[in-house]
Amino acid sequence: MTHSYWPQITQALDLDATPFREVGRGALPSIHAVSDFASATIAAAGTALAALDGKSAEAVSIDRRLASLWFDFTLRPQGWEMPSVWDPIAGNYAAGDGFIRLHTNAPHHRDAALSVLGCAAVPAEVQAAVATWQAEALESAIVAAGGCAAAMRSAEAWQRHPQGRAVGAEPLVRWQDAEDCAPGKASLAGCRVLDLTRVLAGPVATRFLAGFGAQVLRIDPPHWSEPAAEAEVNLGKRCAGLDLHRAEDRKTFERLLASADILLHGYRPGALEGLGYGPEARRALNPGLIDVSLSAYGRSGPWGDRRGFDSLVQMSCGIAAEGMRQAGLDRPLPLPVQALDHGTGYLMAATALRGLARRAGGQTTRAELSLARTAECLMSATGSLTPQTPITATDADYTDSIEETGWGPAQRMSPPLTVNGQPPIWHLPSGPVRRHPATWTA
Repeated sequence: MTHSYWPQITQALDLDATPFREVGRGALPSIHAVSDFASATIAAAGTALAALDGKSAEAVSIDRRLASLWFDFTLRPQGWEMPSVWDPIAGNYAAGDGFIRLHTNAPHHRDAALSVLGCAAVPAEVQAAVATWQAEALESAIVAAGGCAAAMRSAEAWQRHPQGRAVGAEPLVRWQDAEDCAPGKASLAGCRVLDLTRVLAGPVATRFLAGFGAQVLRIDPPHWSEPAAEAEVNLGKRCAGLDLHRAEDRKTFERLLASADILLHGYRPGALEGLGYGPEARRALNPGLIDVSLSAYGRSGPWGDRRGFDSLVQMSCGIAAEGMRQAGLDRPLPLPVQALDHGTGYLMAATALRGLARRAGGQTTRAELSLARTAECLMSATGSLTPQTPITATDADYTDSIEETGWGPAQRMSPPLTVNGQPPIWHLPSGPVRRHPATWTA
């Protein structure tokens, strides 16, 4: 099957553009070709893995239905319920001149929004307060207070916006200048992956790497939790906690970083630098490190240091506005899944794997991706809100085995791909953050 996304993705990753094998049919209802995008991004990670063994994309097989479904929740609890994904006041609100989305899942982000609005954490009171503001003015005020919000813009308005222009000028994967290093092994098996990522793109990337043999160690700061996402994406990982403001924990972190093969990080731009672990410091600790980072809105432009999430980027770049227009609604219509997060996650995994191939030749890798630039890619192909064969999950999509998660037993959806005939295998069930010591297993 021909995919409109495949040429630009393989070009960005310097991968063989031979078409991958795809089975299944159907599509998620979406204004953009989300199911095509799911197949292509997962196939990109698979193709990058196959390339380490000298194989092409022909060694990768994708189930289109399952790929689409893996862009959503894959865990089905047995006798317990998943925590809510959203804080009670997170969501879209009508401002005086349009719409704005508030992202309040983190308590400090919620507190920042409420401090600007001057109201209690009651949806009706929040709506009344938001209505007194212009959307972009409120967006700016909440961001300045340390919160997360995004005014709804059309795609045309985003393309004219200084940040939209900056994102449009960036490549899908921004490769930094390579430097010489000691050649390393070109195999994912046993590779040490240090995971400094949070909901949702980075953890998707490290879940993929764990499924194909990497030793993933996720590090979270004290008091941080994301229960709904943890159950979904901590599969296959050891999860530890460190406070990088404490001298002893900094020593532990530096030992881990010095002995890692791959670092994936998704802190707000500038955050690691503020802790003393900028690019130069990371390279000094580990000259051969494969360093892959994620931001919401890219590293250039006036929003280069702005916090953000998938749902906010959809509002900023025109996806939610175009969905509203095409559906004839009076409110924003986002994608049916968090496709920017998931797609970027698989692109991050592919980037890390390309880094292994480069390191085998004695070259370091430092690369950057962003949700906003992934959105540019996704928006390059159209979909349908009424596909001929809509994709929905069925009982047959889940494995018979039971995953004993940290919250209770659950079924996991069958994996959507095989590489060289092998599906991913995760040896650790999903569980909460900070449940393991901050050490490698061997």
